[in-house]
Amino acid sequence: MKNGMARSLRRILVVEDDGRARQFNVIVLARFGYQVDAAEDGEAGWEALCANPYDLLITDNQMPKLCGVDLVRRLRTARMGLPAILASGAFTADDLGEEPELGIVACLEKPFSAGELLGAVDELFSDGTTPGISNRESSLAPMVAPDREGIEWRSIQPNGSGGAR
Repeated sequence: MKNGMARSLRRILVVEDDGRARQFNVIVLARFGYQVDAAEDGEAGWEALCANPYDLLITDNQMPKLCGVDLVRRLRTARMGLPAILASGAFTADDLGEEPELGIVACLEKPFSAGELLGAVDELFSDGTTPGISNRESSLAPMVAPDREGIEWRSIQPNGSGGAR
């Protein structure tokens, strides 16, 4: 399977409260062929994870309502085996050594480049498997809207409302 075709089969959820950082992640991943949904905080991210199947979670750590580490803890408590990448300016890979049961596969220290983001994601998927999960159904209905570049992406907000940034 060609790399672009393999990427187009991967669905990624980006959870980031900073609108510019969220849009950067979505645009970079979408331009390189990934299917990307976005949520603006940990609670909205949890709703999306319960409503949709994903192959990867990329989450900020310091966010309102539910931090990234606690979002990953919820995943593990719900026995969701979804791989997670933590992006943070204050939490490093060394900090993760204290909680190996979280199963965070990478830590991107902010600010990171498009190349570092793609490198972490591509490395995770380089073995040719799709780690996808089976999620429960939810009433969350995200709105799909194009951004300025014409890339379609989903912005998932609490209570099922959505919109483009």
